[in-house]
Amino acid sequence: MTGVTLDRDQCLALDAADPLRKFKDEFVLPEGVIYLVGNSLGAPPRRAAERLRRTVEDEWGRHLVGGWNHAGWYEQPLAAGDRIAPLIGAGPGQVVVGNSTSIAVFQAVAAALKLRPERRVIVSDTRNFPTDHYMVQGLASLLGGYELRDLSEGFDGAAVVLLSEVDYRTGARQDVPAVTAEAHAAGALIVWDLCHSVGAMEVDVSGADFAVGCTYKYLNAGPGAPAFLYVHPRHQAAAENVLSGWYGHAEPFAFETGYRPAEGVRRFAVSTPHVLSFAALEAALDVWERVPMAQVRAKSMALGELFVELVGDRLELASPADPAARGSQVSLRHPDGYPVMRALIDRGVHGDFRAPDVLRFGFAPLYIGYADVYDAATTLLDVLDKELWRDDRYTTRLAVT
Repeated sequence: MTGVTLDRDQCLALDAADPLRKFKDEFVLPEGVIYLVGNSLGAPPRRAAERLRRTVEDEWGRHLVGGWNHAGWYEQPLAAGDRIAPLIGAGPGQVVVGNSTSIAVFQAVAAALKLRPERRVIVSDTRNFPTDHYMVQGLASLLGGYELRDLSEGFDGAAVVLLSEVDYRTGARQDVPAVTAEAHAAGALIVWDLCHSVGAMEVDVSGADFAVGCTYKYLNAGPGAPAFLYVHPRHQAAAENVLSGWYGHAEPFAFETGYRPAEGVRRFAVSTPHVLSFAALEAALDVWERVPMAQVRAKSMALGELFVELVGDRLELASPADPAARGSQVSLRHPDGYPVMRALIDRGVHGDFRAPDVLRFGFAPLYIGYADVYDAATTLLDVLDKELWRDDRYTTRLAVT
């Protein structure tokens, strides 16, 4: 962007010249909706329904239990992991898919602690998504004798550091290589949470020890889609999966009484993969394997900058002002943020709200354009100018905000 606020015709011209514009047709969105919640749940890939139909009718319906062999279901955790690996700067045999982000956090932090048995400090960040805190608190309580510290207290004496590359509330971005080097210099291992960065920007965790992430946000794999876990090759032989489920066994179908971990990253598999969820993920990855991530990041920053310029000083900016210092979202503050967002959604612009006062707007460059951003900002200003959010129906909070 140039710093000069564009008009709608200029935004349409940018959309016409957008090298990513062909990908918009790969997704299904309701007519008249501007969907700025890709940072919470991505839009469905157009091919997902057909991929699910094929899994149910052709694979399951035809092969029944034989689908584990004939349809490749058994290998899904590693096969999907190898497809996700390039999106996070990893290589083959370094990522396993399955379970949820919460479970992956537990696995990664527990493995890191066992690799640093002489240290009793876990460093996290109060800005991490709450599940990261909760899982670490539960793990520390289970093991006993561990001290939990905030990032602001530094890394000295830490066994493991758990951080998010992109802050879920504000979109602020961490410098992964620099922070990783700092943690290693202090003798700590580091676990990165990539939930709000993978699929939104170029990611590189090749120097990190562990990383976790979800696939239902920018990767568009659907609600409840499986999470992924990255384990650096230098740790794969020694790292222990404390959730020693049968799928991580060296020979699951030997049905041995004792647990023997598989070689490599497969030891971090836990349980039978959710085949239908993997089907939707595979449809999403069919798209992402054709996407140039440098173009995604460039457009992401431009969309966010345009939105900030259009909104101006009407609302407090909760995100970093520098587009390079944030992920693919812009967060704004309003003391009555929840009813403001409800009013906005009723007018076709979908964002979300995070307590106590943050309105979040996520920009998924594959299906959001410049004119969408212009219309979203214009609608937001109209809601504010006319105080449309004061309608009594917006005061009752829904279960999911």
